[in-house]
Amino acid sequence: MDIVWITLSAALAVAVPALATAWAQSKIGPAGAATLAEKPELSATVIVLVAIPETMVILGFVVAVLIMLRGGGA
Repeated sequence: MDIVWITLSAALAVAVPALATAWAQSKIGPAGAATLAEKPELSATVIVLVAIPETMVILGFVVAVLIMLRGGGA
């Protein structure tokens, strides 16, 4: 039964940040496109703002790996 909880917690460690990232990028994307239409010189700023939410998924994946390794699920 422990393996079920370990697997579920690892899955949630990736799924929740992935949903949050999707929501954040759904707001950032249109705003970034509108900004680039008006001021193309802000392209570097828009790229950074789109890339920042991706770190949540990467960190969630790292946490999931740590959960699996410490729990003996790997």
